[in-house]
Amino acid sequence: MSPRPRRSYDQYCSAARALDAVGDRWTLLIVRELLAGPRRYTDLHADLPGVSTDVLASRLKDMEREGLATRRRLPPPGAAYVYELTARGRGLLPVLEALGAWGADELGKRRPTDAVRAHWFALPLLRALREAGAGEGLVEVRLEEGDFHLYASAPEEGTAQGPVYGEGAAPGEPDARLVLDAATCVALGRGEIGLREAVRAGRVEVTGDGAAAKALREG
Repeated sequence: MSPRPRRSYDQYCSAARALDAVGDRWTLLIVRELLAGPRRYTDLHADLPGVSTDVLASRLKDMEREGLATRRRLPPPGAAYVYELTARGRGLLPVLEALGAWGADELGKRRPTDAVRAHWFALPLLRALREAGAGEGLVEVRLEEGDFHLYASAPEEGTAQGPVYGEGAAPGEPDARLVLDAATCVALGRGEIGLREAVRAGRVEVTGDGAAAKALREG
């Protein structure tokens, strides 16, 4: 199948040029998933409920063409193909953070049709950690919806190399463990409460001996 022709706004404007590359439906959500590091096509499809296989394949091809992502084969015994962000693709981290902050007020009450994945709260929590002065080290987060971990110093590093977050328990002993619920995550994302304030109010349980845990407990 030949690649579809690139669509353009044909406007000499940096915002328009950016939207030429990432303005299609699903593209930025694929970037969100790939901020966790290399992902197989099947894993991407599972964590993007609602996207068709044809659209996902098309968007990934577009992202390769735009220099946002690459596809490579894992060495044995994996031997599967994975997609991962390029440095240009990882540079979209602050864009997604800003977009998430802008859209936080739109969440409201969760609708019966709304899918949810625990790691979708990773970027708002990353911002909350930075604002609380706890933006360093490895942080494990436990929600009823599942566990994930954050590389809390990733705002600068994540745009250049390495994952920003990962699914499941932290690989190794984390600097801090946070236990909270989705409602608190939403409140943090909206700015209704700060992370240190949420810890003091008993809405977030903090354990661990790292700098991040100490910063949150000292608040």
